[in-house]
Formats: sequence, structure tokens, C-alpha cells
Amino acid sequence: MNSTDFILAAEESVNPLLPNPWEILATGVGFAVLLFIVIKVIAPKFEQAYEDRVTAIEGGLEKAEAAQKEAEETLAQYRAQLLEARTEANRIREEARSEGAQILEDLKTKATDEATRISEQAQRQIQAERVAAQSSLRNDVGTLATELASKIVDEALKDDARAQHVVDQFLNDLETQQSAGASN
Repeated sequence: MNSTDFILAAEESVNPLLPNPWEILATGVGFAVLLFIVIKVIAPKFEQAYEDRVTAIEGGLEKAEAAQKEAEETLAQYRAQLLEARTEANRIREEARSEGAQILEDLKTKATDEATRISEQAQRQIQAERVAAQSSLRNDVGTLATELASKIVDEALKDDARAQHVVDQFLNDLETQQSAGASN
């Protein structure tokens, strides 16, 4: 190419501030295709994802509210059961105290009755032993008194009836002296 061709070519040159019409057309068609794809494919998917997310959140809120309500009902039932259990425990405790007091009272009564019975039995036994001791003492004292009187009088009191009469008289005198000494 020669220098004239360059000059002519330079004169025909395009203004860089104005775009090429074919480029505008290709860019416009590409933009329209891209806009069509976004409107028909991508935007509905975003809208569907948004609606799914809204539904999930609303469903989650409803589930949370239902769970909260169920938890409150369960808490109310638990509190009612706890109150009932406490009432039952108090009732059982009071029954146990009452039964314990009754058992204690019964044991005291039985102990008192047993002590009275033992005391009465001991009194009867003491009385029986006293009577036996008095009887034994009468016989022993009578025998000793008879022997002593025989030695003093130097004569044997061989008559049992007479010896018994002397012993009885001696014991009666002794009892009279003791009762007179106790009254003074």
C-alpha cells in the first residue's frame, strides 16, 4: 500500500466516540437473550427459592409456636402433678405421724398394763412369801420357844396342844407389842 492509500483510509476512519452499528446490534441481541434467560429461568428459580424459604420460616414459626404451647401445657401438667404429689406426700406424712402417735400411745398403754400386772403379781408373790415366812417363823419360833421354856422350867412340854397354846399366846403378845410400838 502506498502512502495515498493510508491517507484515504485515514480519511474514511471512523469516529471512536460513535460505536459500530453491527456491534450495537450484536450486543443488543446478546442482552435480549440474556434478559430472556434471566426472566424465564433464573428469576423463577430465585422466586421459588424465596417462597420456599418464606414457607419454611413460617412453618418453623408455626412449629415453634406449637412447641411453645405444648411446652406450656406440659409445664402446667407437671406443676399440677407436682402439687398433687406434694399434697399426697403431706397426707402420707400426717398419716404416718398419726399412726406413730397411735402406736406410741398403744405401746405406753401396754407398758403401763404390763407394769401394773407385774406389780400386782409381785405384790401377790410378796404376800404369799410373807404368809409362808410368817407360818415358817411361827413353827420355828414355836419350836424354839418350847425348847427354851423346857430348859427354863426344867420340864418338858410334851403336850403338843399345850405347847401350841403357849406359842400362840407368845406370838399374839409379840404382835400386840409391835402394833403398840408402831402406833406410838
